[in-house]
Amino acid sequence: MSKQKKKLRNQEYEQELYKLQVELCKLQEWVKFTGQKIIIIFEGRDAAGKGGVIKRILERVSPRIFRINALPAPTERQKTQMYFQRYIERFPAAGEIIMFDRSWYNRAGVERVMGFCSDEEYHRFLKRTPTMEQSIVDNDIILLKYWFEVSKDVQAKRFKKRIDDPRKQWKLSPMDLEAQEKWDEYTEAKDKMFLATDTKQAPWYVVNSDNKKSARLNCITHLLSRIPYKKIPFKKPTIKKMHKSKYQPINYDYNFVPEKF
Repeated sequence: MSKQKKKLRNQEYEQELYKLQVELCKLQEWVKFTGQKIIIIFEGRDAAGKGGVIKRILERVSPRIFRINALPAPTERQKTQMYFQRYIERFPAAGEIIMFDRSWYNRAGVERVMGFCSDEEYHRFLKRTPTMEQSIVDNDIILLKYWFEVSKDVQAKRFKKRIDDPRKQWKLSPMDLEAQEKWDEYTEAKDKMFLATDTKQAPWYVVNSDNKKSARLNCITHLLSRIPYKKIPFKKPTIKKMHKSKYQPINYDYNFVPEKF
């Protein structure tokens, strides 16, 4: 991992984030106008900062264009389906950007390390994934895959914050508590995943995420650079002059929310 850089000042971070969110809105209009389809995958170790990046991407865009998928554990029925099936049904239609907060790569990571899949299922996944992703690209879908890399010490500090902060305790899972103990196993799983699935048609892009703010800016900047979007002209509407209302509202006893602030 590269040497840790000096942290961004809050003002500098907010200024850069504003510029990037403006560009994300331009991307949104281009996707809507052209009917482009995009899939963005966010993977990485627990507490690597994926959620923070996704949150900043979604802050100023439409949930009808940018759609997030964070799938729960498969149901008993889904366990009997073809492995990729529950992900494929969430792929984009024209004019949609689908983001996966973890994806089919669960099989190469947590499922492999925690023994939730068999050796046969694991090796079949590594063998077939490049072909599946080639099919995605061949169907004119832009596919971007991001891996968020965090150091062991920083991950431990973030876990501690989750434990101590009531607003973040929901983020903790039994898997989180074993992440540090199985650090080497996850590293080996990640290395083998990259060797099998880092292809020319669907490469992995690694984000150094020890510094959360830098990671957010770097990831969004790169994401925008990989999509050939153009600014769609915005026609400013004319707001019509308000006329005096002829309707007399009824005298209704509304249940107002108490104003305590």
